[in-house]
Amino acid sequence: MRLLLLIPLAGSLAMAATEPFAVVKPVISQMEEGAPAPPGFDYAPGEILFFNCRVAHFAKTADLKVRIAYSVQAFDPKGVALAEVYKNEFNDEVTVEDKEWMPKIQTEVLIPPLAASGTYKVVVNAEDLVAKTTAKLEVSFDVRGRAVEPSDKVIVRNFRFFHDEAGKQAAEKPVYHAGETMWTRFDIIGYQFGAGNKVDVSYVASIMLPGGKVLWTQPEPASEQSQSFYPKRYISGEFSINLQAGVKPGSYIVALQVKDAIGNQTYESRQLFTVE
Repeated sequence: MRLLLLIPLAGSLAMAATEPFAVVKPVISQMEEGAPAPPGFDYAPGEILFFNCRVAHFAKTADLKVRIAYSVQAFDPKGVALAEVYKNEFNDEVTVEDKEWMPKIQTEVLIPPLAASGTYKVVVNAEDLVAKTTAKLEVSFDVRGRAVEPSDKVIVRNFRFFHDEAGKQAAEKPVYHAGETMWTRFDIIGYQFGAGNKVDVSYVASIMLPGGKVLWTQPEPASEQSQSFYPKRYISGEFSINLQAGVKPGSYIVALQVKDAIGNQTYESRQLFTVE
């Protein structure tokens, strides 16, 4: 009687993990390799987050090779991706002594500069190419942004008067004196987007009397023409003018004519101020 011995070729058999393939130990921090942020921590728009996690319970080939593909992408509270998906792959050879080793996924997440408040999330998808299994992990983080009420039509929000260019506190009352410079800031929202989240918004400021007579108009419009992966939630605008020494005391109006070229929309905002 003859015995037939079946000897596998090197690398043809997989060494399966004893537990399900998983993405574990997520960390979101403000510094690379930093400590995780405490519960209830709010990140700011424009901030860079440092994210890392580990992959556990993966299979190995008979010659102790590991092959894992993965992707990382962050999303806002409405499920809109903040940036393009980040993809990479582990293709490593390990030894018997490396039985506690877990591959480390590491990347950065940029919060959009005009991000809204809410709970965001980082989504990790991993695939064990040896065992043909997948795993997914979602990690949430909170952002506290500026409050700009949305609109389905183009509109000016949060119009504020200031007494200096770098002022952080808006004037309680828009009262100025001849010879001063009037500073204003405002937000434009409700415009439409073109391909690639393109925006094309412009505005022209004018100074008027309450009866409607125009005293001065901005020579050239200020404009915002840009494209971005993540849609720009609102546009921050500003306008300033020197109130000449000879200006008469009384009530005046600063008027903003806003145009959304993509959405074919216009809007006018009028704000009253006083010269004493």
